[in-house]
Amino acid sequence: MMKRYDMIVVGAGPAGLSAAIEAAKKGMHVVVYDENAKPGGQLFKQIHKFFGSKEHKAKIRGFHIGEELLAEAAELGVEVVLNAIVIGIFPEKEVTVKVEDHVIHVKGDTILIATGASENMVTFPGWTLPGVIGAGAAQTMMNLHGTLPGKRVLMLGSGNVGLVVSFQLMQAGCEVVAVADAASRVGGYGVHAAKVARCGVPFYLSHTIISADGEDCVTGVTIGEVDKNWQIIPGTEKHFDVDTICLAVGLSPMSKLCDMAGCAMEDNPAKAGFVPTVNEYGETSVPGIYAAGDVSGIEEASSAMIEGRIAGIAAAARLGFISEETCKEEAAKQEAALEGLRQGMFAPGMRGKQITETEEGVEISQNLLKHGFVAEEEIERFPGVTHSAGVHPVIECTQNIPCNPCQDACPKHCIRIGSNITALPSIDPEKKCTGCGMCVASCSGQAIFLVNEDCGDGTAEVTLPYEFLPLPQKGDKGVALNRKGEKVCAAEVVHVRSAKAFDHTNLLTMKVPKEYAMKARFFREEETA
Repeated sequence: MMKRYDMIVVGAGPAGLSAAIEAAKKGMHVVVYDENAKPGGQLFKQIHKFFGSKEHKAKIRGFHIGEELLAEAAELGVEVVLNAIVIGIFPEKEVTVKVEDHVIHVKGDTILIATGASENMVTFPGWTLPGVIGAGAAQTMMNLHGTLPGKRVLMLGSGNVGLVVSFQLMQAGCEVVAVADAASRVGGYGVHAAKVARCGVPFYLSHTIISADGEDCVTGVTIGEVDKNWQIIPGTEKHFDVDTICLAVGLSPMSKLCDMAGCAMEDNPAKAGFVPTVNEYGETSVPGIYAAGDVSGIEEASSAMIEGRIAGIAAAARLGFISEETCKEEAAKQEAALEGLRQGMFAPGMRGKQITETEEGVEISQNLLKHGFVAEEEIERFPGVTHSAGVHPVIECTQNIPCNPCQDACPKHCIRIGSNITALPSIDPEKKCTGCGMCVASCSGQAIFLVNEDCGDGTAEVTLPYEFLPLPQKGDKGVALNRKGEKVCAAEVVHVRSAKAFDHTNLLTMKVPKEYAMKARFFREEETA
């Protein structure tokens, strides 16, 4: 007899697991199938801290979120089947699954499709050489398998994936020679770009790859500037000796199962491709079949988790495990949380729009958009960049991003964001900073510094977030780098703090000449300077 479940979930990523948990909480018998050997989807590759608020699991690293979801699913009795490829979804919600070396048939009263997305590729002479890989593949090699994808890497793509993976490549010990992008503006969060730039990585916007060099593998790459018609401008070629080219040129929803199941589909550029049409609960045109996460439109993992929860709640209502009234109440709470993530400059509705000012009316840093860092003459206009006697926070958050952990992290309430999660942080002049560093450690964008502009002996101290190994020690001498990654002065480590509450973000305090207090933003040891 064919086995039957209240809900079949395809994909054990953030959306799928979140839906399974919500459904199981309501008493549903749930199975999750995933083609991989490990559950968690992209979460276990995400070693950075998430944005958002507490309800979005902000300042928690992705792999920790994955561990939490798996533990909760197991406690609720969710059945997770790995190495299980869903071959097809047929009428009457019959699902065919290849598990290991045999095929099984199961039926679900409801189905959630949470198959995620695949990486896009671009073609150029040499693109099939070993050493040309997707940024997600590089992330898998590093963060799941502990293998370096290469030693010298060029990143193509300045969206969040390209920026985050560039930083993680450096954390793993690779040298990122440049970030290039055919677009004229940095596509991802400015704080992600800034932390890459201050490590000395140059940005080449309006540039794309002309060709890759090598016979048996990549040995180099040539990029060139493009004009408004996306054609290479002669004479702008730049060559880099690299062994790896990472492509972070977008994602496409893996929606074939939705199409096979008979769901109404649309080609929606705003959602990055061919996606199922869904209602406010994530239900497709086929009653009882839901879609959540990247399969229904590319967004962040935080959004995928909420979409999954909404679908799980709706499925429970469809089968009578909860009332329609309860469904509406619970879904409304999740919708509010989702709406919070869909605010600000990077909201889905803002894609393609040229934004010149923040919500507060502050002029956007054009240098950040073109070169990956806020210029010295621009930084002072942002509300988090202030001057004060003694130790005080300097918040170089310059875009309206849905994120507010710093406001909650400060025990003295020195940092103000308010109820609008996308507001730029500001400093309360009436409150006294104790220098505890919780704001520095909590910032998902690594954009907060503690600065003592005048120590009284001609020096200043700058405390910065540091997530590289080996960890410098007190007394180590080196150089301070500015926002562009240029050496600006000599620096000495005076303190390194690590604490469980910091969650592996170490606080490195360096002493620099006081005239560099508002310029020095990264430390590099002498032997690698």
